[in-house]
Amino acid sequence: VLSAPMRRTEMWRATRLVVAALVALAALAACGSDDDTAEGSEDGDRAEQQEGYPVTIEHAAGETTIEQRPERIVTLNQQWTDALLALGEQPVAYVLDEANLETEPYPWQEGLLEDAEAITTNGTIPYEEIASYEPDLILANFLVTDESEYETLSEIAPTIPNLSEVVDDWQDHVEVLGEVLGEPDEAAEVVAEVEGELEAMAEELPGLEGKTFTFANYIEGDGIYVVADPEDGSTGFFTALGMQIAPQVLELEGADVGRVQLSFEQVELLDADFIGILTQGADPSALPGWDNLRAVRNGTVHEFEYTDVVGINTPSALSLPYVMDVVRPTLETVAAG
Repeated sequence: VLSAPMRRTEMWRATRLVVAALVALAALAACGSDDDTAEGSEDGDRAEQQEGYPVTIEHAAGETTIEQRPERIVTLNQQWTDALLALGEQPVAYVLDEANLETEPYPWQEGLLEDAEAITTNGTIPYEEIASYEPDLILANFLVTDESEYETLSEIAPTIPNLSEVVDDWQDHVEVLGEVLGEPDEAAEVVAEVEGELEAMAEELPGLEGKTFTFANYIEGDGIYVVADPEDGSTGFFTALGMQIAPQVLELEGADVGRVQLSFEQVELLDADFIGILTQGADPSALPGWDNLRAVRNGTVHEFEYTDVVGINTPSALSLPYVMDVVRPTLETVAAG
């Protein structure tokens, strides 16, 4: 889950020596003076544009140095795309990964990607297509699975991958892009606005404080995958509302890597005041012990649609306000307790 470095296009200008009559030398000198002034002005503009650069960003793969403000950005996952859109920018191209059921922009991105081109892939990195957009920055994530893939992308353009080994906090993505784009104040405003919406919801539903939650993916014929690391970015939505991961989940072996697989016989480990679950059409009531869970008895299970889970699982400044509206009725029931 990685990314870094850069590429630069050098431009060379040929100059001609013009041999002119002695009587034209004065006029020629005047023209040269004008040209020098224009070139000096251009150099000044470039220097001003690069003020605050280079910028170095640390991430899971090391660090990436960006020499000047990027203008042609390609995003390889929804979380980075959203952070860019939240800052009022559009990528030149963005990836839709059919392996992750992405066939079109997410609902919260509607109308925001009109000037961007979609790159469709199926779990692999389309290097040549990415390169065809001549990016000066690539924003990657879990599509990058090893160092060689990161290095290949870095040969195309400076690449920033996942910032950590788990799902990144959405605030970190916005703040990093604020640095990269030279707009830290705008980034701070975006973060403050979304955090303000979450704080307002927490104040409106004070009964959520201290309530427990489990957030899981039930795959019929396979197992149950539950979020077990409080540092995982997918927990941020719930913890911002004063909730906490159910204690028995925190004690699971492997909890520190983010997600833990449970067998169907371990369904009791999902017990909490609120259960958020993705079933993709499967019937969780078929699981042994499902009906005994508190959230099932109290009507505080929320069966998410896939796109909603993406909005929580890889949260962003755009997806969280959308998800807040989706899950609010169930959380009101939890808060009423």
